[in-house]
Amino acid sequence: MSAHTDIMASSPGAGPADEGTGLYLDRAHAGRVLASALRDSVLPAPSARALPLVVGLSRGGVPVAAEVGHALGLPFDVVPARKLGIPGHEEVAFGAIASCDGERCADLDRPLIRRLLAAGFTNASLERVRERETAELERQEDVFLGGRHQNAAGRTVIVCDDGAATGDTARAAVSAVRAAGASSVILAVPVAPPSVVKDLDEVADRVVCPRQPLAFLSVGGAYEGFPQCSDDEVRRLLADREPAA
Repeated sequence: MSAHTDIMASSPGAGPADEGTGLYLDRAHAGRVLASALRDSVLPAPSARALPLVVGLSRGGVPVAAEVGHALGLPFDVVPARKLGIPGHEEVAFGAIASCDGERCADLDRPLIRRLLAAGFTNASLERVRERETAELERQEDVFLGGRHQNAAGRTVIVCDDGAATGDTARAAVSAVRAAGASSVILAVPVAPPSVVKDLDEVADRVVCPRQPLAFLSVGGAYEGFPQCSDDEVRRLLADREPAA
């Protein structure tokens, strides 16, 4: 993939962090920073057949995508995505799944899976995780999309999340958006470790990540306020969206 990574300076009023703490205030603030970084490079030529589409990974990426879409005057939507957590150690993923326009894709960390099997985990235990998360993905497709499509085909799609600790869900989302026919994919995340940004640069056409701390501890650690994003919040944001043409 011909890709490049941006560590973007922000315009006045949309600084990458609160001046007092060095943190994003919340997901909306992070979205405004990403919008500032994207502003000059994603707006289409007057002859473009379709506006770029902004999508947010469920759930926490949706408030970020909503802010990017509003700031840039672009349609936004949701891409359901689920991490596949190791049984008993669910905070560590062995992969992720995502869907867009009816296309479901998985990104699996096969070297990690081989290590897990050698350590005593079974294929059946990992498959149960995948089945459970697939069921949740289907639930989110129903709750957030209700049978409609995001209309990614033939357009530039900006995939947003609230951060990328390992990049698993981001890679799955990029795969799903490409399978749905996107002409190009920009991945925009407020914070991620440099090594993860480098990996994501191999799957997206462009990566925008304003903060790449060497001492990365967690996505939530980059925010002053990082509450759980609920189904209701996602539905509220989607209810106010401008549909993609």
